[in-house]
Amino acid sequence: MYNVGDKIVYPMHGAGIIESIEEKEILGNKQNYYVVKIPIGEMRVLIPTENVENIGIREIISEKDADKVFEMLGSKSKISNDSWNKRYRENMDKIKSGNIYEVVEVVNTLIQREKEKGLSTGEKKMLSSAKQILISELVLAKNMDPFEVENIIDGFLNH
Repeated sequence: MYNVGDKIVYPMHGAGIIESIEEKEILGNKQNYYVVKIPIGEMRVLIPTENVENIGIREIISEKDADKVFEMLGSKSKISNDSWNKRYRENMDKIKSGNIYEVVEVVNTLIQREKEKGLSTGEKKMLSSAKQILISELVLAKNMDPFEVENIIDGFLNH
């Protein structure tokens, strides 16, 4: 069980801070929800408290782990020659895992592929989404401004 003020990661949406825990009735079903504010785009997400483990909610990484993530940015990975569909599914599974190291891997791979061969529209959207997920967690782990984190990420990726 998490508490108000806890910083958590919601896979596919990013990291946020629990603003409140509220009982809501949705489709005739009353249950408690975490109201989570995601720092990127000022989005608020409702997460059913009883589904937390199934969804893969976790606490954000430590500042030390955030430093490791920054170190991983821009590292070369093997470009897959698999079909677009297979690459897309593999990358989506990594993002859905909620594991920040796998999200960094997706960002690195897509940036590298973009430089070498270009990206499809779907892969461009995936890259944007993966970067936002990464930024949201690094903002909270390092207590930094989202634009500052994005500039650092872009700096690593543009080498």
